[in-house]
Amino acid sequence: MYHYLVELYTPNATWQALPNEQRMEYLSKVGEALGNLSSLGVEVLTLTETISPIDQSTPHQYLGIWRFSDSKAREALLDGIHASGWYQYFDHINAAGAEGYFPQHLQALVNS
Repeated sequence: MYHYLVELYTPNATWQALPNEQRMEYLSKVGEALGNLSSLGVEVLTLTETISPIDQSTPHQYLGIWRFSDSKAREALLDGIHASGWYQYFDHINAAGAEGYFPQHLQALVNS
């Protein structure tokens, strides 16, 4: 069963205060770390800017969607994000869940 993570994030004032050289250096290190994740069962589905205006749009500027072989791989990515200092530079929201299908989702909504 696959597991998923959806990230929504926007650069904050701390990020915006960094010179471009420091931003590039930081992002280069993040990119190097991401290159090693596929061996852990981590797959990036998309990293992109959000599209607006759409109905019920988020104010966040960026979107990341990840798929994982198991919850342990998801936790490894989340631990790495935290350890990288990412949250000090971006206002960030995470949502995680396991693979699911329409009938089970409808039943969960009925039961909630």
